Amino acid sequence: MKHMNIKNIIGTALLTVFLIGCSDILEEQPRSILEPGFFKSEQGVNGGLTALYAHLRYIYGNAYYYNSGVTGTDEATYAQSADGNFKVMDVSGQGNITSTDNGGTGTLWDHAFPAVNTASGIIENATEVGLNASLIAEARFFRAFDYFMLAQTYGGVPLDMGAGELKFNTSPVRISVRNTVPQVYTKAIFPDLLKAVADLPETSRLTGTVTKNVARLFLAKAYLTYAWWLQNPNNIPTYPAADRTDPDGKNAQWYFQQAYDVATTAIDAPGSYGLMPTFYELHAGGNERNKEMMLFADHTQTSEKYNGASLTFGSGGNADNFASWMMTWNYTEIRSYKTADLSGSAVSTVLRDAIQDLGRPWTRMAPPANIFETTFANKTDDSRFDASFTTVYRGNWPKNKDLTEFYYGANGLKVYPGDAILSFLPDELGIPINYTTGAGKSNVGAGTSPGRADFVIALSGTSRVVYPGTWKMSTYRTDNAGGLGQPNAAVTRPFNIAKFSEFYFIAAEAAVKGATVKTGKSARELINVIRARAGKWKFDRFNNVAKSVDNSAAMIAATPATIDINYILAERSREYYGEGFRWFDLVRTQKWAEIAGTYKIASSTKGDHNAVTVTRNIQPYLYLRPIPQGQLDGMQMTVEEKKAYQNPGY
Repeated sequence: MKHMNIKNIIGTALLTVFLIGCSDILEEQPRSILEPGFFKSEQGVNGGLTALYAHLRYIYGNAYYYNSGVTGTDEATYAQSADGNFKVMDVSGQGNITSTDNGGTGTLWDHAFPAVNTASGIIENATEVGLNASLIAEARFFRAFDYFMLAQTYGGVPLDMGAGELKFNTSPVRISVRNTVPQVYTKAIFPDLLKAVADLPETSRLTGTVTKNVARLFLAKAYLTYAWWLQNPNNIPTYPAADRTDPDGKNAQWYFQQAYDVATTAIDAPGSYGLMPTFYELHAGGNERNKEMMLFADHTQTSEKYNGASLTFGSGGNADNFASWMMTWNYTEIRSYKTADLSGSAVSTVLRDAIQDLGRPWTRMAPPANIFETTFANKTDDSRFDASFTTVYRGNWPKNKDLTEFYYGANGLKVYPGDAILSFLPDELGIPINYTTGAGKSNVGAGTSPGRADFVIALSGTSRVVYPGTWKMSTYRTDNAGGLGQPNAAVTRPFNIAKFSEFYFIAAEAAVKGATVKTGKSARELINVIRARAGKWKFDRFNNVAKSVDNSAAMIAATPATIDINYILAERSREYYGEGFRWFDLVRTQKWAEIAGTYKIASSTKGDHNAVTVTRNIQPYLYLRPIPQGQLDGMQMTVEEKKAYQNPGY
């Protein structure tokens, strides 16, 4: 299958109040404005469609946007090296989220609206160009996709960018009116997605392009999200103010049913998509663009031009895929020794390496201890913990031309290349650990256990400075030539946005909310498909050995007879931990304060393994993110009008 080559130009395409900045694609030809005739040529349309795929890279993989979707949830808090961007998102007394911070709350706004306008330009001019209906449907998909993400994040947003609702705008405007949430869904999101489902092909025209089932996935998600919005179980305020009624007269139950029906239709007719055999294979480096990955922001290690970012150094901006750095702690501080009594000069034996277990450390975000204690309580049968985290840090000094045969680690025992230098141990194993004061001989505050050459830390004793790193999204390259490669470059793997497995979760959630179910597709049966897969092991990363074990029966047996929303949310976290979407799950179900209101973690001091409980102040107004200050500053409106444009509380 052919691949789409995405070429970026950073330009200023149509400087309206919405189009703060835009990336365009046409043969490295920057444009100062998208004139009315731009999309009336085949070249313009093709460039516009490619731009729609390219814009995903400026959102997904951006660490600050990632931060806004994970920090402050039950999945992550701020880490030792966090600045205000990360601390404020934790809503735990470290500062307030504002319209001017760089915590990532404005990233979507800045990049979604230019894409919406590009999509509208393609749609409006499609007839004159003679564009195939399936290509028009791709533009409709992206317009709906961006509006769906915007509505979830900010509430009601403008459908009129200056030329009329859902019209392509080519003239700068400095005023704006926000539509209500029901208007955005019923005028933009649902009609475009329904048309996309009707007109998109069953299989991708190029690797990674959208299909009927990709559109079905987001249609089902939109139905589910809107149903929750209509129901509003915890009386969370919306903005602009609107009655929780549907303009088309449908109730929440109707939309829950639609979500179930659309999702199960896709499950029954998967086309080229499906579940990977094991969770490990789904995320293992080198196995990108597999059948379960339905939409992704693409990258490549073979060409800087088509990667959209440097292959040798990541600047932490633009189209860099650098989200996974945030929950990667500074493992390079681990030390070993040349003498058995661990005296003399300490040596760094776990070096920064462009491999999936390691990568570039930033220490901006950290997993709370609750993740290891509760979310991933079953680490024996369920393979997802092992395939989500790096819990063992192995010696790799020969990659830096250090030919030393061995060093000495914990208990004065020898460690060889590839051996564990530091391990995080599940508390349920009951392995005794002797901690020393401060950083100790490990230099990271780890302890020792009798007979073990690796320094060890109990998972319950992880802190804001030392913790297991994320694995499934991390660096993977094949051009390292036996050395350390380019660990400072942004990740060159695709950043996943949507997976086929989500159909099962959407249908199960809708079923719990009262949708009439099909035979064999109750909420429990749907979730058990996912749990059964999670019980199948392909590789044991903790022990670094192949492992062919099937614990599906045990996983299914452990599923409660009746599952509720909290169980589905817990299962979603096990399946999608740290992928960037947790905030949306908790906001949709209005469970954010209930599930993430407190967490446990040790401090930023090396050697502190005593987790303390932290309380978050999750107020109802935080369920919407602030409109970026740049948007407000660019509008020629009165102070009162700008204040009314902003979401309450900011």
